[in-house]
Formats: sequence, structure tokens, C-alpha cells
Amino acid sequence: MGEPHDSFASYPPIDPVNFDLIVLGTGLSESVIAAAASAVGKTVLHLDPNFFYGSHFASLSFHDLTSYLTSPYRPPSAASGDSDYVVVDLLHQSPYSDAEFASRDDESASFLRENSRKFNIDLGGPKALLSADKAIDLLMKSGASQYMEFKGIDECFVYEVNEGLANVPDSRGAIFRDKKLSLKEKNQLMRFFKLVLKHLDDTQEEKISEEDLEIPFVSFLERMKLPPKIKSILLYAIAMVDYDQDNNEVCKDLLKTKDGIDCLAQYSSSVGRFPNAPGALLYPIYGEGELPQAFCRRAAVKGCIYVLRMPVISLLMEKVTGLYKGVRLASGQDLYSSQLILDPSFTVPSPPSLARKDFLSERLQLLSQRDIKGMVARGICITKSSIKPDVSNCSVVYPPRTLYPEQVTSIKALQIGSNLGVCPAGTFILYFSTLCNDANEGKKLLKAAMNALLTLPVSGNSESVPSASDDIKPIAIWSAFYIQKLITSKFEFISSAPTPDGNLNYNDLIDATEKLFGHMYPEEEFFPKATSPEDTKDEDEEEEDSGITLES
Repeated sequence: MGEPHDSFASYPPIDPVNFDLIVLGTGLSESVIAAAASAVGKTVLHLDPNFFYGSHFASLSFHDLTSYLTSPYRPPSAASGDSDYVVVDLLHQSPYSDAEFASRDDESASFLRENSRKFNIDLGGPKALLSADKAIDLLMKSGASQYMEFKGIDECFVYEVNEGLANVPDSRGAIFRDKKLSLKEKNQLMRFFKLVLKHLDDTQEEKISEEDLEIPFVSFLERMKLPPKIKSILLYAIAMVDYDQDNNEVCKDLLKTKDGIDCLAQYSSSVGRFPNAPGALLYPIYGEGELPQAFCRRAAVKGCIYVLRMPVISLLMEKVTGLYKGVRLASGQDLYSSQLILDPSFTVPSPPSLARKDFLSERLQLLSQRDIKGMVARGICITKSSIKPDVSNCSVVYPPRTLYPEQVTSIKALQIGSNLGVCPAGTFILYFSTLCNDANEGKKLLKAAMNALLTLPVSGNSESVPSASDDIKPIAIWSAFYIQKLITSKFEFISSAPTPDGNLNYNDLIDATEKLFGHMYPEEEFFPKATSPEDTKDEDEEEEDSGITLES
């Protein structure tokens, strides 16, 4: 037991002190694993140093968002005290940097301050769910869907050079209603979708060859003689790839045809899956932060213990073997568990290079190395009018080279209106994101995307006035830019959860989470079907799509 930090001295001790799993951070992956472990009978303690649920997946008020990005969490100093174990202090390294904010004028700044609590702004946006994706299936399978409501995204757009926003033709009806597609383009797109459907239909003999399935998807589309406009829609608006597939020098992730077909199939299955959501995308009412909270509530029903505002300041390690044994809280209490999952912003100091080599120093060296795969630039704008008249909620994809020749990644955007409970009436929140190599490149990309649709406030100029050409575009009363490191999950003797990725959906994140759970508990099923009487209703709901509640 250590000495408590002054501000935590009055906290009552946690009982019991021994757990199968301790989880630090209530991000989406951490919350899913806490719920999954609780569902198979593990004893779980879920801690978070923040006063809110969600960690990097939270939805925050206007004031809390700006404070979080500019004044990162600072852990209290380590508590001293005797221990039978080696005490290793935790380090907090925020994944965010280079935050910039700008308000349109003093009146706008005053409006935002006065209505701060009426905003639920996503920290990891833009994010949405495909109606037939893994996140929706997991919500229904786990029973967490009963704690959430969704609303369909009204429209999906793709940005075209010199044309502006065009609808994504994602169904037979949408293709024939699209006035921007020529009759020839409509027929080409219909023939391609029919080919894909035949390939996916087990009763049909006509299949795409194995050779074609292994080549780049962009090459297959060229073999199908699809024009550049249709190729761009299929690759970036429906398959949602990030990098310019036509440029081998800059493309870091070349999509194969078999994976492209799977993406198209999932998107197609998402269109109209739910009666009140005719499109492909869903968004949680009250924001992305509802997702981790739903899994936390599910975990709590299964016996998981939750404590917010309680920092973990140290790890307890066995002196000889270097094995993890437990954690020390800021209150001074020591708690023990078989396994530990850390929020991705926490790590341990790397041992000095001159330190003697033993099991403990080797394990600490492994733990200190975070797996950073790159960075994503994120942007947020608040407006008082929609980017498209009569459309409250919509997604936009800017394919590579549509904003300027050097644009090598696609940019994703999502506009959410007040009918989803995330902002005051008459306002809209727009989220933007793109993968980037550095902060300057990321901000250049996002500012180009924003300027294509909006009139932006000028940083440091509180009296900026729109020009004559600006009056046709919505005016952003506030904007934000920030960079987030992409930290992937890691399974070691202590596991680490991932940060939000650069995708619009949650498929890769759910895959990584399930894989992490499988490493931790290889003999356990990831959310087995409920068998207890009180869960009978949940089990029945899992059989029907009605397990997802949609607001019309």
C-alpha cells in the first residue's frame, strides 16, 4: 500500500482487491473487452482517470473538448510506500498535438460558450456505422444495442472536381435517379453491380476468376472498362480506401479485388437494411461516445465494477521474473489482477541503456515501445446552415486529387445536425479526417476540404467578413484542427488498446478488439449467447434486426 495523493485521500477503498482483469481507460476497445470478459464470468475492474466515459472515443461538450485538446491529462505524482513488488510509474503521452482553434467573431465565441453543454462533439470523428457492419452485429450479439438509439444518415456524397457534391449511387434506384450520371455511365454501373451480385451468389456459376480476385481492384475496374468517375466512386466512396490507387509510388495500401468485392457487398447489404434508414450509414443519437457507454453498461450488468476519476499511477511487477502483478491507484491502494489492459495514451519509461539486463528490464523495454502506425489529421467545424439544403445529416468523401494535384489520400467528412442531439437547434457539426505524414500536410488537406464547402474563420481574426463569393457557402462560426497518432493494439504480458483509426466505420477496430480478446482468453467465446433467464429477451432480439433501435 502506498501513501495516497492528497486529492484522492478521501476515496473509499475498492473491495475486492483481486480481479481477473483490470482495464484502464473506457475507450471503445477497452469497453468491449470489459463487457466480453464479464460475459464469460471474469471479474473485471474498469478504471478511468477522466470524469467522462469514452476516453478517445468520447463525445464532449464544447468547453470540455477544447480543454481536453489543449490541457492534456496530467497524472498525479506517484504515491510512495512499501510493496512486495517493484513499483513502476506510468507515463501519460497524449496522442494529440498541433491543436488549432478559430472563431468567426466575438458573437460566435459568446454563443459557443453560452451553449457549451448543448454540444456533444466527437473526439475521434468522423465516425459512422454501416448498417450491416461488424459493429452493428456486435451490438446486437452482446445486448449493448438496447442502450442506444440510432438515426440514418440522410445522404452520402462524393466531391467531384468542378462539380461539387454528387450523390453516391449505392442502389438500383439511386443509380437511375442520379441526374449527374449519363445513361452510358448508369448502364456500366448497373452491369458491374450485377456481376458482383452473381459472384457473391452461391447458386450462380458465373464468378470472377481467381486470377482477377488477386489483382489490384483498380486494375480490375479498368479491365471492366469503367470510366474514371465510376472508378472513383467505387474505390473511395463505397470501398472507402484511403490512398490513391492509381499512384503506386504513394499508395501504402493497394486494395485487392477480393477485398474490394467484400467492401462493395457490405455496403450494398447496408443500404436499406433497416426500414427507417434507407441509406447505408447509421449514427448514434447523442454522439459516438454512446458506443463505449453502451458496452460499459452491459459489462456493469454482468458484474464489472466501474470507478471514474481514479488514476492508476504505477504498475506492480514481480522482482525476479518481471511479471505483472497489479496496479497502484492515486488513492494509494494496491489492486491485483491476472491481466491488465492499458489505454493507448499510457506507457512506462524505457529502462536506461546501462541498466542491467534481467527479466524485469526486458519486459519494461517491450512495454515502453508503443506501436505507432502513422497519424490522422482531424478537423471540426460548427455552422448555422447545412452544406446541402434540406439535408441535416450526410457524409462526404473527397477522392485523391480532387482538391489539388498533390492530394494522395482521400478525405472523409460527416455533417451531423441538431436532430441527433449533438448540437443546439439551427446548428450543424462537420467532422473531417485524413491520413497524413505530418501536421503541415494534414492541415493543408483538411483546410482544402473545408474551403471547398465552407467559409472558414481566420485564426486570430475575430472580425473576419465574408467576401461576395462566400455567401453561397455556409459560414463556419468555429473550426478546429488537431493531429492524432494512430496507436494499434498490442498483446504482451500487459495489453494495450488502440486509438480511433482513420476509417469512417469501426470494422478494423472491432477486428483488432476481438483478436486481442482471443489472445487474452483463447478458450473463451467472444460474447457467447445468453442462457440465463434474465437475458432471454436479449437472445431473442439477437435473431432480428429489430435489436437496433432507430428513430424515424
